[in-house]
Amino acid sequence: MFNCLQEFITALDRAGELMRVKQEVSPHLEISRLTDEQSKSPGGGKALFFEKVKGSRFPVATNIFGSYRRIHMALGVKNLDELGDRVRQYTEMDPPKSLRQAASLVPRALQLASFFPRSWGSRTPPCQEVVHTGDDVDLSKIPVLQCWPKDGGPFITLPVVFTQSLVTGRRNVGMYRLQVFDRNTTGMHWHIHKDGSHYFNEYVAAGKPMPVAVAIGTDPATTYAATAPLPRGIDEMILAGFIRKQPVKMAKCVTVDLEVPALAEFVLEGYVNPGETRIEGPFGDHTGYYSLADHYPVFHVTAITHRKNPVYSATLVGPPPMEDCYLAKATERLFLPMLQAVMPEILDYWLPWEGVFHNIVIVSIDKEFPGHAYKLINGLWGQGQMSFCKAIVVVDKNVNPQDGAAVAKRLLTHLDIDTDIVVTKGVLDVLDHSAPDALFGGKIGIDLCDRFTGEPDRKSKGPAPPLPLDMEALLRSGLPECIACRDPFDGLPGLKDAVVNRIVVLQIDKQRPADQMAETLFEIQQLDMVRVFVLFDRSVDILNNGLMLWKVFNNVSPDRDMVIKKGRMVIDACRKGPVDGHTREWPDELTFDI
Repeated sequence: MFNCLQEFITALDRAGELMRVKQEVSPHLEISRLTDEQSKSPGGGKALFFEKVKGSRFPVATNIFGSYRRIHMALGVKNLDELGDRVRQYTEMDPPKSLRQAASLVPRALQLASFFPRSWGSRTPPCQEVVHTGDDVDLSKIPVLQCWPKDGGPFITLPVVFTQSLVTGRRNVGMYRLQVFDRNTTGMHWHIHKDGSHYFNEYVAAGKPMPVAVAIGTDPATTYAATAPLPRGIDEMILAGFIRKQPVKMAKCVTVDLEVPALAEFVLEGYVNPGETRIEGPFGDHTGYYSLADHYPVFHVTAITHRKNPVYSATLVGPPPMEDCYLAKATERLFLPMLQAVMPEILDYWLPWEGVFHNIVIVSIDKEFPGHAYKLINGLWGQGQMSFCKAIVVVDKNVNPQDGAAVAKRLLTHLDIDTDIVVTKGVLDVLDHSAPDALFGGKIGIDLCDRFTGEPDRKSKGPAPPLPLDMEALLRSGLPECIACRDPFDGLPGLKDAVVNRIVVLQIDKQRPADQMAETLFEIQQLDMVRVFVLFDRSVDILNNGLMLWKVFNNVSPDRDMVIKKGRMVIDACRKGPVDGHTREWPDELTFDI
C-alpha cells in the first residue's frame, strides 16, 4: 500500500495512468477545464499532474481516483468487492462456542488492533518540514482552484478535516470543502447532518472555539476514509488502516491539540469560533448544479505546515461521470456487508451515478413475506446516510440491481402504478434543490418484486398496444408546449410484446404546472397505452438517456412533481419556479460557458 500521496502518484506514472502537463496553467478555471475533459473521457481518462501552476511554486494533481483502475490501485484491491469481503469476515463472525474456537479468533482480533493509528514519534514529521505561523500564514501561496465560473472563489476541494468531540474526546475525520476568503481564513462547509457539525455544536453550547486541523494530500486510503459515511464515533483513521492493512502514522499539530497524518503534503491548523459565520458559495457541486451561497462557520488558520516539496491535491466535482463517482462506488461496495448485518434480506444494491449518490438506490432482496419490500424501504430510510435517499427501488433476487437494462425491463413489464408506489416525506440531503423546502421533502419507494399470497394482485393490463406512428403530431396538437417526443426504451432487447407500461419522454416549452399538463395528456385518447409521460425542458437532449435520468433524479420532488391518476403518471423533470409554487432559488447547471 501507499504511505503517502507522492508514492501513489509515482505508481500511477509507472502504470501509464498519469498525464504530466508541463506548460504553465492557471488555477482559475483552466486546471478544471482540463480535468473535466479527462473525467468525461472513456474510462475516466488519466490522472493529471500540473507541473507549473501560475502564482504558486507547488504542482497540482487532479483526477487521481477517477477510473476503476486508479481506485483499485488506490485501495490496494483487484476489484472493489474485495473490500466488502474483508469487512464481511468481521460482520459474520460467530460467537465462540468453545475455548478452542475462542483461541482461533485471537489472530483476527490482533489484526484488527493493528489497524489503529500510531504516533509518528519524536522526529519531525514530513508534514512539518516547513512551518508558517502568525503573519507568515498565507493561503494565497497554495494553488487553490476556482473550479467553475460562478463559484464564490477558490475552494479547497479534497480536504481531510480533523475535529474532536468536546464531550467524548472521539475524533472525526470528514471532507468539508473550504472556500478561501483571504490569507488566513476560509469557510467551513459542514452540513448540519454531518458529524463535524455535531461536534461543533458541542463547542457552541460550551461557548468555546473549536480546534480544527485540515490535511491536504494524504495517502489514498486516508483520503477515501474521510469521504466514508461511518457511524458517529467510529474513527475514520481505523478504516484507513483497515484498507491499508497497516496503521496511519499520526503527528501532533503545532498550534492546536489535534493529530494529523504525518506524511500529509499540507496541513492547515486553526479554529472555528461559535457564532461567527460568513457567506460561503456558490460552489459547483457533485449534483451538477451550483450549491447556493449561505452562511457557514469561519475557519481561522493559525499555521500552515507542509513537506519541503509538496504536491497540492484537488478534485473537480460536477455532472457525472466525475472522479467522485469512483470514490462513491468504493463506498457502495465497502458498506454492503454493514448494511446486510442490519438487513440480512439485502442481496445487493446499486447507487447509479446519475443519482449523484443520494437520489436513488436500487436494492435486490430475498423476499420472504407479504409487504417485505415496503418493510425494507422504510428500514433503509431510517439507516444513517440512507435516510437522505430520495428514491428506493426494490427488485427480486433474480434481478441484478446493477444491471440498468434488467431493472428497466422489470419496470416496463411489471410496475403497477396504483399499487407499487409509495410516496412519503422525510429528510433530504442539503444539496437536494427540487423540494419546496430545504432539507425535508418528498420521497418515493417502488416495489418491483413478485407478488406473494396476501398481497393485492397487480391489475392485469396485458401487453400494451404499440405507440401510434403519429404520436408526435398527436402530442403537439393536444399539448401546445410539446416540442419533441420519443420512446426512450424503443429497441431495448428482450422485451418483444411484453411491455405493459409504455413510457414517453417529452421535450417541452413549459408554461403551466404539472397537474394542468397531466390533465391535458390524460385526455388524448389515442395515447391511452402510454402509462408514463416524463417532461423535460427544451434545453434537454431527449436522445441522451443518461442525461434524462440525471434530470429526473435531480429535479423531481415526488410529492409535488408526480401526478398519478387511474394507473397513469406524469413526471415533471423540468426546472421549477413560481408557476409550480416553488419559491426557493433554483440553482444553475454547471458549465464552463459563461
